[in-house]
Amino acid sequence: MHQIKIFKSIESELGDLETEINQWAEQSGAKILQISGNIAPQAGGETSMMNSFSASDVLVIVLYEPQG
Repeated sequence: MHQIKIFKSIESELGDLETEINQWAEQSGAKILQISGNIAPQAGGETSMMNSFSASDVLVIVLYEPQG
């Protein structure tokens, strides 16, 4: 049976998110069928007078078959 795993983070922490996904994939032994992702801007707009914006939300969805 196919299952999904959802990972959520922010754009400024993509390296940590990548590590989390890779560790989960290795530890679970899951057969990964598909990976989809999306980056969406945070609501709230500007965070300071310097025109910097808040980090965007990152969502990754993994479709997989559990092993074992």
